[in-house]
Amino acid sequence: MIINNVRIYQPSHPFGDDRTYAVKINGDTFETISEQPLSGDEVIDGRGKVLAPSFNDSHMHLLRYSLLKKELDLTEAKSWKEMKQMVEDHYDKIEQNDWIYGKGFNDGSFDDLDGLLTAEDLNEIHIDANMYFMHQDGHECVISQKALERLKGEEAFKQEPDEFKEKDEHGEWTGRFKDTAVHYIKHHFWGRSAEDAKEALKAGIPFLSRYGITSVHTDDINFIGSYERLWQAYTQLEEEGELPIDVHLHHYIFNIDDLVNYCRHNERRTGQGTDRVRVGAVKIFLDGTQRLFTAAMRNPYPVQPDKDGTLIYTQDQLNEMVRYAGEQGMQVAMHAIGDRAVEQALTALEQPEAETKKLRHRIIHAQTLAPDLIERMRKIKPYVETQPSFLLDEWDKKQNWTPESLVPYCDAYESMLKEHIPLTMSSDLPIGALDPFVTIFTAVNRTDLDGRPEGGWMPQEKISLEAAYTGFTKTPAELEYNEGHKGIIKGGYQADFVLLDQHPEEIKPEHLHELSVLETWHRGQRVYKR
Repeated sequence: MIINNVRIYQPSHPFGDDRTYAVKINGDTFETISEQPLSGDEVIDGRGKVLAPSFNDSHMHLLRYSLLKKELDLTEAKSWKEMKQMVEDHYDKIEQNDWIYGKGFNDGSFDDLDGLLTAEDLNEIHIDANMYFMHQDGHECVISQKALERLKGEEAFKQEPDEFKEKDEHGEWTGRFKDTAVHYIKHHFWGRSAEDAKEALKAGIPFLSRYGITSVHTDDINFIGSYERLWQAYTQLEEEGELPIDVHLHHYIFNIDDLVNYCRHNERRTGQGTDRVRVGAVKIFLDGTQRLFTAAMRNPYPVQPDKDGTLIYTQDQLNEMVRYAGEQGMQVAMHAIGDRAVEQALTALEQPEAETKKLRHRIIHAQTLAPDLIERMRKIKPYVETQPSFLLDEWDKKQNWTPESLVPYCDAYESMLKEHIPLTMSSDLPIGALDPFVTIFTAVNRTDLDGRPEGGWMPQEKISLEAAYTGFTKTPAELEYNEGHKGIIKGGYQADFVLLDQHPEEIKPEHLHELSVLETWHRGQRVYKR
């Protein structure tokens, strides 16, 4: 396969902007990049389009996103009345003991509701079933009275932090839960089959191809309840020729016992697996979210001075998990939004047994930092998985969550890059923007899509186009221990690329989100064409 007459964009590589090249592909890898046209049995005229590395999204929830395509999507519900009707219309028939699922509601915007939804409110939905509805941010849910009674019998659930379980004036659970309490419910009650997951993924994956994404690192286990079933779903798709992406599957754990149990019963470690499906990292949640004031901060929240968030584990508990992971050759990915959680993560990663530099452990989000934390990061070089598209909606709320003196260290991308701390770009799909060019736009401009605030929010933390694109291509390959084989356009590397309608360096930064993918190629095969 030969593609003649293409321009090439690649960060940190001197391909001439005004020149065209020929690219020869042999099987699933690039064989040659030539300055002269090539001939062969199968030749495509690139018509001067821009060939660039395709995207590797290092943090998403692909199964959750895919289930939104198959199950009840409540994102369009504008009122409680409308949400009730959507549920009753969607679930007109229900089997005994079955569950009703809905995702994406935002009851904070419902004008016909005095407060936020509780189990008592769900009694107004006239269906006799267990009900579970997830908030649009993915960190909060409400369940029905029937489901709540079932949950009360779960002794292990009582160990989840009380801060994540809303209670009424009598000390009783209201049916509304946050953060790891939400994860427990998903993990232990849903129990979807591998076939259910496969059908959902078939609906969701084409949207990745549309936006040029050919590799993902995904945290899905809570949406199926079993790593074995999850592995089965993805590998069966691979065997059936219906997996046009490379996948690293994270393993969410609640405690050290979960990690020990996995390692004792599974030989595969991070980076190992089939051709397209590999073991990812061990996922550990350290704190909550800023919107719910559960992200663990070293200072109280300015608008909620009685709160400073919640750490889910003691330092000793986390240290033990990270040490064991290091000894077992398992990479760790820790959700840490607040500076207190980041501090806890760094303390665990600084242990010699953690093998941080060797295993390339990750910190997810790290949205609030400080000079001392950046200095500690500089020394041990954890990979930081960022989601710049969150800034589209959050830049004007940071002062509510962070002391004024630390606001300049929120989403401090440039400060970390200056200290050679490796950053990846990601979507946190379905929370953030799926389109990588929206993420790149936000990292480069630090504004919303309307250009607010003028000049960018905390403009000293803007990063270059080159750095942002690298964070979506070359750097995620390092997390896979695969930087010698994928992530760039070069002979011998995996032939994952996109054809773009414009050259990224030739458009104004404020228009980066308008870049479009014309074609997506994965392992030398075209998987999308506009």
